[in-house]
Amino acid sequence: MPIPRALFEQIKQIIPPLNGTLHKGQSGRVGVLGGALDYTGAPFFAAMSALRWGVDLSHVICSPTAAGAIKSYSPDLIVHPILREESSPSDVKPELNSLFSRLHVLVIGPGLGREPYMQNFAKLALNLARERGMFLVLDADALLLVGQDVSLIQGYRRAVLTPNVVEFQRLSEQVGIDPNTPADKRAEALSRELGGVAILQKGAKDIIAIDTTGKAASAEQSKVKDEEKEKTKDVVEVDVEGGLKRCGGQGDILSGAVGSFLAFGKCYEDGAFGDGNIAASRMPLLAATGGSMVTRTASRLAFQKQGRGMVTQDMLGEIGKAFAEVFGAASQGSDKGRL
Repeated sequence: MPIPRALFEQIKQIIPPLNGTLHKGQSGRVGVLGGALDYTGAPFFAAMSALRWGVDLSHVICSPTAAGAIKSYSPDLIVHPILREESSPSDVKPELNSLFSRLHVLVIGPGLGREPYMQNFAKLALNLARERGMFLVLDADALLLVGQDVSLIQGYRRAVLTPNVVEFQRLSEQVGIDPNTPADKRAEALSRELGGVAILQKGAKDIIAIDTTGKAASAEQSKVKDEEKEKTKDVVEVDVEGGLKRCGGQGDILSGAVGSFLAFGKCYEDGAFGDGNIAASRMPLLAATGGSMVTRTASRLAFQKQGRGMVTQDMLGEIGKAFAEVFGAASQGSDKGRL
């Protein structure tokens, strides 16, 4: 199913221009919160892919037990080893608040793990980000928090959830989705139960859904006085060809992609570029769709080169080519593209 032309053109409008008019930071500043003792690859892939998508700065907020490894993977990442097991949320709160003041978007979940102290820090970060009106991406073990307490995210329309098959099934059961709901309607139903939060259901084809028509929806974050005008349903199916191998870590690249597009959207919203005619309420849908399209394309390009031997890191080098293939060579700063 082709992406609607109007939607595709809006995605292109929120991509920062590479024409020398922007200074450092105006193409996006992304934070990834995750990374514990056993999980260092996931936050790296999410944060590093954000740089490959074109954001200016990418931060990893993690446990000290993960920081050394993540720093060794790339000097391009800014690593903050502040999630100490012996620290309480109140100890970490000032540092997180200071850091969040410099970010456009926060991705919570890659490599988070299920240790109580990391889950508590994630809950703190989510609440602080909401207070600031930040765009959010929730993935992996951050989705456990949502299932346990939907009020953490309910009605917050500046967020995108990116569940895989297992996570989607679990979330659907936790919020009471009727198991007889048709498969192609379940993402829409989950969004409605969560109050209009954007859902990116990963699968053979990705389904992005936003439904703000339910009772759980709230205009609190939309700054729109007329609630009736905020009631909307949007469902997009992304069936762009991807690679034929599913290796661990591709979901982390996708979460970094969605976070990057949300950072682009925030810079657009702030007036760094563009005409400002696209409503902020559209950004989660645009970010999820754009992130899905380019990630799937990068997976295909990596698989074409590596076949069965493909690993997630092979995708990082294909992101620029995938971006140009989806959005045109001009999106890479040249009418001739990049070789």
